[in-house]
Amino acid sequence: MLPMCHKRSGSLGFAVLLAGVLVVLAGCEQAHSTSCAVPPPDAGRIFEVIEVVDGDTVVLDDRSEVRMVGLQAPKLPLGRRGFEKWPLADEARDAAVQLLDGQRVVLWSGGADMDRHGRRLVQSYVLQPDGGHLWFQQEMLRLGLARVYSFPDNRACLDELLAAEAEARDAGLGMWALAAYRILAAEDEGQLGNREGSYELVQGRVREATLVRGRAYLNFGTNYRDDFTATIAPRDMKRFREAGIDPVAYEGRIVRVRGWLRNFNGPSIDVTHPEQIEVLE
Repeated sequence: MLPMCHKRSGSLGFAVLLAGVLVVLAGCEQAHSTSCAVPPPDAGRIFEVIEVVDGDTVVLDDRSEVRMVGLQAPKLPLGRRGFEKWPLADEARDAAVQLLDGQRVVLWSGGADMDRHGRRLVQSYVLQPDGGHLWFQQEMLRLGLARVYSFPDNRACLDELLAAEAEARDAGLGMWALAAYRILAAEDEGQLGNREGSYELVQGRVREATLVRGRAYLNFGTNYRDDFTATIAPRDMKRFREAGIDPVAYEGRIVRVRGWLRNFNGPSIDVTHPEQIEVLE
């Protein structure tokens, strides 16, 4: 999908799609207006991207490695033994190369600025010939070549990023055209059980929301030992309180939960911050 003057059919090939991205940007830069569309005044110095590792990781001219915060692109093995390449990983890297390789970027972090691997966690803005900026994270999501992925200590810009993801999903672009990345139904225990250890979006109605010794349990079925459950640990409840959210109020609502699936008394996702749960109805 070309950004954002008009929409293209999801049937267009990625080569054609990506070739037109930078050309169209000159005509529709800043056509939208969001708080994160441009870097803030305190964003800091300009860097050059000297290597694109994958769809959400690059190396800068100061040799630091950057993890593009707020999104997750399909993963390449990158030398990891036994790691199976995710569908569209090559396309996501190709898109990142088109947008970033050799380009000058301005970085900004809206929270923790380093991950446990020593990589910078930043929003990235590509300088354009007309003096404008291309917000890399938003563009990858609009192309359908990434999903929103947030950290509890770096949650800036997530409303805008979720909107960009929804735009691509509604158009059936990229990842959203593949069964491997489809939103899973909370009642589909078979599919959920087969996806243990993977990052997923799960949707359904919360049948019961309870607090037990400070931990919130959002149960999506009548048998908590087998059905899908989202849990919020006591240490993470503070973020919900700060956002004015009582997890018990999720009861009866249709929600979409994103996170890493694990099996413990049935499939479950550990939720650490409110943006992992979207209320749909």
